[in-house]
Amino acid sequence: MSLRARVTVSSMVVLAAVLVAVTVLTEVVFVAQSNADLRAAVSARAALAAELAGQGVGDAEIARQVSAPGIRVILLEPGDRAPLRPPEPRRRGPADQIIDQPLPDGSRLLLIGEAGPVSSAQERLRRILVLLALAALAVAGFVTLWTTKLALRPLDTMTALARSIARGDRGRRLAPVRTDTELGRTAAAFDDMLDALERSEAAAVASEARTRQFVADAAHELRTPLAGMHAVVEAVMDPALPADQREQLHLLLLRESRRAGRLVEDLLALARIDAGIELQRESVDLLELARAEIDRARLLDPDRPITLDGSSSVVDGDPARLAQVLANLLDNARKHTPPRTPVAVHVGDGRLRVTDRGPGIPAADRERIFDRLVRLDTARTAGGAGLGLAIARGIARAHGGDLRCLEPASGTGAVFELSLPVRDAAAQSSSSAGVTLRT
Repeated sequence: MSLRARVTVSSMVVLAAVLVAVTVLTEVVFVAQSNADLRAAVSARAALAAELAGQGVGDAEIARQVSAPGIRVILLEPGDRAPLRPPEPRRRGPADQIIDQPLPDGSRLLLIGEAGPVSSAQERLRRILVLLALAALAVAGFVTLWTTKLALRPLDTMTALARSIARGDRGRRLAPVRTDTELGRTAAAFDDMLDALERSEAAAVASEARTRQFVADAAHELRTPLAGMHAVVEAVMDPALPADQREQLHLLLLRESRRAGRLVEDLLALARIDAGIELQRESVDLLELARAEIDRARLLDPDRPITLDGSSSVVDGDPARLAQVLANLLDNARKHTPPRTPVAVHVGDGRLRVTDRGPGIPAADRERIFDRLVRLDTARTAGGAGLGLAIARGIARAHGGDLRCLEPASGTGAVFELSLPVRDAAAQSSSSAGVTLRT
């Protein structure tokens, strides 16, 4: 059964119950009032008979004057028995009202208020009430059906809108004028749901496009070292190749295989980050972590001056993963800046900042460099597949922090800031501040 039919039937059931109750109550009140009126009329005639008897009027004359329409009078001589007894009151109809009025000479007047006319009126009233109730139900049924259709029209509008959206007509909304009614709140919630669905659809489409582009770029990046390895293998297979050239080709093959291996490892790291990277959390002092990674960077590039300053800052994180982020930032500064270019590392308040004095990053590209397989034109000769910063940001956000490229204070160079939630603020103030390491 449709909602419109259920509302109409429910309304008709309630209305029918009300009409039945009104009909029964009307009949009960009518019977009670009729009995009271008939009793009052008979009592008034009995009082008139007593008054006439006190004035010395004869019995026959009293009986004649007391008689009235609907009231029958019987004169009984002394010693006569009443020809009838008061009937038991009926439950559903008026009852005859009888009064036995004595007279001064010993005779009695029997006054009978007849309920017959009242019962006929009751029957007519009952028939009228039933007919009116049936007519009211019929009229109310048609009116309720029409008003229900009018009241539920917003639901039909919502249904038509949902079907049009299912056919591809995006962007339409109900836009209710009032949201303080039931249907208004429903329409507003429906619009909110459509907004969320369209945002999710757009995000899914964009994600699919990014995934396809990422797969295409990854395939392109892998094709280069694989093609190089294929060419080297073909050249090595030449039996007439001199030994020194064969050794150079072996070195080239090793380099290309390592390049492909690094790319595959980076792709696997990104896949783990997308799936939810598992972190071995413990207390990590960013100052000590930076000191260890700077020592590693000094081994790779002994001629580059690197400074460390700041205060101890203890965070809750995976030391190996956080070291990977800092190593990536230091390697990034080493690869994309001229030799002997200074690099400064600052630690404090859950933040680790790496600043170099290289060519810097344009403001328009400071967010784009964190996308996967993105390399700026100035960095194409530095090697790498453009995944390091994407991996570093993914690790930072897995810790509840973030990695950003900031505007350098001096106007030149690049500034990368890793921000993490501080685990223990007291540990931050208990360590030595202003620690500096220089090469």
